[in-house]
Amino acid sequence: MWQFIVRLILRNRISILIGIGLLTIFMGYKGSKIKMSYEMARMLPKADSINIEYEKFKAEFGQDGSVIFVALKDPQLYTLGHYRDWYDLSNAVDKIRGVEEVVSTARLYNLSRNDEKKKFDFRPIVPRKPQTQAQVDSLKKIIYSLPLYAGRLFNTKTDVSLMMITLDKEILNSKERIPLIRKIKSEIDVFGNKYNIDIKYSGLPYIRTVTSKKIQDELLLFVLLSLIITSILLFVLFRSLRAVAFSMLVVGIAVVWVLGTIVLFGYKITILTGILPPLLIVIGVENSIFLLNKYLSEYRDHGNKVKALSRMISRIGNANLLTNATTATGFAAFIITSNELLVEFGIIASLNILITYLLSLILLPILFSFFPPPKRKHLKHLEKSTISKILDKINSIVQTRRKVIYVVTIIAFVAGIIGITKLRTTGNIVDDISKKDKLYKDLIFMEKNFNGVMPLEITVDTKKKNGILRMSTIKKLEQLQDTLALYPEFSLPVSIVEVIKAAKQAFYHGEPKMYALPNNQEKNFILSYVPNIENKDKSILNSFVNKDLSKTRITVQMANIGTNDIERILAQLNPQIKKIFPANKYDVQLTGTSVVFLKGTNYLVRNLFSSLLLAIVVITALMAVIFSSFRMILISLIPNIIPQVLTAGMMGYFGISIKPSTILIFSIALGISVDNTIHFLSRYRLHLKHTNWKIKESVLAALHETGYSMIYSALVLFFGFFIFTLSSFGGTEALGYLVSFTLFVALFSNIFVLPSLLLSFDNKLLTKSFRQPVVEVFDEEEDIEIAKLVKEELNNAGKDQKH
Repeated sequence: MWQFIVRLILRNRISILIGIGLLTIFMGYKGSKIKMSYEMARMLPKADSINIEYEKFKAEFGQDGSVIFVALKDPQLYTLGHYRDWYDLSNAVDKIRGVEEVVSTARLYNLSRNDEKKKFDFRPIVPRKPQTQAQVDSLKKIIYSLPLYAGRLFNTKTDVSLMMITLDKEILNSKERIPLIRKIKSEIDVFGNKYNIDIKYSGLPYIRTVTSKKIQDELLLFVLLSLIITSILLFVLFRSLRAVAFSMLVVGIAVVWVLGTIVLFGYKITILTGILPPLLIVIGVENSIFLLNKYLSEYRDHGNKVKALSRMISRIGNANLLTNATTATGFAAFIITSNELLVEFGIIASLNILITYLLSLILLPILFSFFPPPKRKHLKHLEKSTISKILDKINSIVQTRRKVIYVVTIIAFVAGIIGITKLRTTGNIVDDISKKDKLYKDLIFMEKNFNGVMPLEITVDTKKKNGILRMSTIKKLEQLQDTLALYPEFSLPVSIVEVIKAAKQAFYHGEPKMYALPNNQEKNFILSYVPNIENKDKSILNSFVNKDLSKTRITVQMANIGTNDIERILAQLNPQIKKIFPANKYDVQLTGTSVVFLKGTNYLVRNLFSSLLLAIVVITALMAVIFSSFRMILISLIPNIIPQVLTAGMMGYFGISIKPSTILIFSIALGISVDNTIHFLSRYRLHLKHTNWKIKESVLAALHETGYSMIYSALVLFFGFFIFTLSSFGGTEALGYLVSFTLFVALFSNIFVLPSLLLSFDNKLLTKSFRQPVVEVFDEEEDIEIAKLVKEELNNAGKDQKH
């Protein structure tokens, strides 16, 4: 097969370059149409009961999590100048296209008893801009006398006031949200700058918009950093501008292709697909390192450029196919999770890893075939360089200090197991935001003053038309709200109960003490003042009840607590809810973004563990195809399990929780770290044939030959992933730290532990199945034939050019 591939690549160089060029132009055109994802990712399958209930809730009551919370701490807010500007600001924001409603202490409403019409009027408390301080003082007195808004819109103890901005749902899920949020923020910041107030912004729409913009900015940053770092490392390692330029050309084309692929599949840029371009740069450069090292080492050995190119394609192309297949497997395992973000990530990543492999395999040999052979200076790193001295030292340690290697490995492994026992599973809705970021600090500010901004919804179905109008039901709702008030993680709830309490207060001409539920005698008088509620004209209550008044909602904002805390609270609430609302008469559901996130996180973690197990099984199967021998498969897995255990242990020691953004790291790292094992064992078996199955000579020769590429690729991978630590997202930052650490440990496992095991077990590993595998990774005789064939083809091409 490789004879045909080498002939195909080097005989059709011009045609292939033109074809790849045209395809790259097409992919570039498609990639130019790429869009950011502004919608909240679905964490649960569509058929999941929790998801179905949430979709039903949105259909009946509208989307939760569409409110931006703007907070300011201003003790001077009720002075004439401040309040007039606050009034102007509230109304100016309300007029912005895309804003549905604004509620603030300068723009809020109250019920007013109209005895002439025998109904409540829904009137603005601030009908016009105040002109005097006395008017402001009067307004403040009225506002502070309304328990409906106390603790929900303002905090009298801390002088903090809120502006709640409800956004249009259509704009919220489109690219228009970024200019909308920017316009709102610029309007509000003018007020903050004028009075030197640090304005706080939060709420899911704002958080999602800011994070989407950060993803877009970081995508470009990480691509540039990846190109710069890998270019520097390649030049330091190979001392060749040509090698750097060709490698960068390959990964540059790979980046264009990945963007085009995302568009062709109908996907958008998300927090995960956003890291693929820099990730593919790193993986593409790793492929290039193995190919370049083989080309240079072959040319050093025999000085034949054609033979070096042929072996570059056949030997490394064969091994790289297997290593890229294992890497792609690590990413493809995410496809089984049923989570939209991870499925898209798995499909695009696995496909483009294989595309990047093909691009490097095809383009590098073709490009080098057009240029003169490498010079002496380009081969120096293969001789008595620093890396060469390091490999000599490793050879010595592996031969004489294997017991030390085993003791250190066992101690580290046991420490890793102990660390794993300290691991905890948790996650937060806005878990990926760095604690240093203003976004996170503003969120904490909101929690301290109003207990949080994350939506939790409770729906109560009475199963009867007009069932929510019964006083017994309303009292049960109040009882449930009193239960919710016992949890410091929850803000004050809002429901039909507050509306009815406010109606009673209005009926008694605004007396604050009357903010309570009416008794049975008062009920009929007070509800008769509510405009046409029996006739379904629910202008006041339309946010809290469904069409036939059989179902209502209780809205609570909660702190950005972890999934463990959410689960604990919900577990405590459920029996209390059942006690208040008997299941045979009422159907009560807890839903909203917080509940969906909790169930989604638990579902995702379970599926990610399954995907990791699948990755291990598939990679093991690939190793079985390559090495056949069961004993050798076990040996090959050991240096790849050790890094996984140590990484998990480190997470336990440093308090890094198991959550969706960290567990996916293991599949990624396993797929990449196994590459070195495949390269080493493949070369080991080839040397066994050359040395007549002398194990010691073969191990040391394989270690010295693959050691350069293993160390070089480890450096590139380490620094390539380490750039993700600069991310402002916790998950991406963790990806940088943990994958870098895993690959660093994997390098040491493959250059110390693996050779030591081969030497220690000696002939016990040389089974018949290992000597005669199902798939032959390298075929020496075929390689010789390829070299002759290619030499003839290139000579013929040279004669044609002369004529």
